[in-house]
Amino acid sequence: MGDNMSKRLKLVSATEAEMEERSFINPYPDWDQGVFTSSNSGTDGDCNEPFGENGKISEAFHKKVQNKIKDLLQQMEEGLKTADPHDFSTYTGWTGIALLYLQLHRVTCEASHLQRALDYVKRTLRILNGRKVTFLCGDAGPLAVAAVVHHRLKNQTESQECLTKLLQLQRGVVSADSEMPDELLYGRAGYLYALLYVNKEIGPDTVDETTIARVVTAILESGKNMAKEERKAEKCPLLYEWHKKQYVGAAHGLAGIYCMLMQPSAKVNQEVLSELVRPSVDYVRHKKFRSGNYPSSLSNETDRLVHWCHGAPGVVHMLIMAHKVRDTHTHRTIVMSFQVDLKGFWIETLNTTLSSLAQLSKPHEYTLTILGLVCFPNINITLTNPMSSIIALSYSPIQRTER
Repeated sequence: MGDNMSKRLKLVSATEAEMEERSFINPYPDWDQGVFTSSNSGTDGDCNEPFGENGKISEAFHKKVQNKIKDLLQQMEEGLKTADPHDFSTYTGWTGIALLYLQLHRVTCEASHLQRALDYVKRTLRILNGRKVTFLCGDAGPLAVAAVVHHRLKNQTESQECLTKLLQLQRGVVSADSEMPDELLYGRAGYLYALLYVNKEIGPDTVDETTIARVVTAILESGKNMAKEERKAEKCPLLYEWHKKQYVGAAHGLAGIYCMLMQPSAKVNQEVLSELVRPSVDYVRHKKFRSGNYPSSLSNETDRLVHWCHGAPGVVHMLIMAHKVRDTHTHRTIVMSFQVDLKGFWIETLNTTLSSLAQLSKPHEYTLTILGLVCFPNINITLTNPMSSIIALSYSPIQRTER
């Protein structure tokens, strides 16, 4: 494998070689409707075809995926025997495994999956360290997921204990003296996500509106202050930085923060959305490269990263939310243009770093799936890459805003 990679790198130009550092050519053809309709009908090969003649996922392929999920769970459990015992995070650790089993229970209704989720959240709650407060990388994630798992099991006392601890974290989030960043992975937006998550999963009044408003206000004030300091308030009323860089993407940057502020459950008032959030979204929107990708930061003109954390796959979620809260021709056109731009990225390259959510090829497929649902809400979306069918089975449809 190493020799083949070296030979292939010798054949590409210097510019292509730079891209090769983080991607490799996708050798797999897209799904061909003509080939599909004439292939192996009535044979054992049918289970390899994702779709039936009606364009929906076939029963045989659905069963194959379910069997594969069982096999992968067994492999995962075996691999977890040597995993970092102290990584409790949702992003790369034990809470992420609990969240997986919680999702499996949601889809399959198998009690054993909910029990496994409970086993893992119990483990995470014993090793929280109080260093971070976000859903993905901090204590808020384990506490929020544990609250939901206990709620599903009707363990209301334990669920409430987790919620109480979750709410206690807000002191460091809303404090005017706090040096906490605002981004999604390690900052205030990540804590806001945890609050909105439990409200969605347990009930809309689980976390009161006052608490959510405090966190939202802290994010807004921080953004306004940074915009004034950088003298960009007129162009970008809400500006944020992480480690002295004004990142653009979903994990550390503007896209992730704006996306959270536009969530209906965050209940940001229309005046703030119109005067602060939307102009800021438009500022980021105009940073788009000709390729359709976005820079990793406002100071970086390199068109290189195509990840959820840096690049168009993360930014598109911000644009979809902008389209939802402001159904204008401009935002709809931009969102639909990504249907083409990101499709090109998927066909041409796949990420080589396959160790986490941020850099898997799956976020590209998930992004394309969401784009299809947003751009063509009234038709049956046929996903044209086999991986998409697995995404369709793994994720529930996005919620559409009633017009």
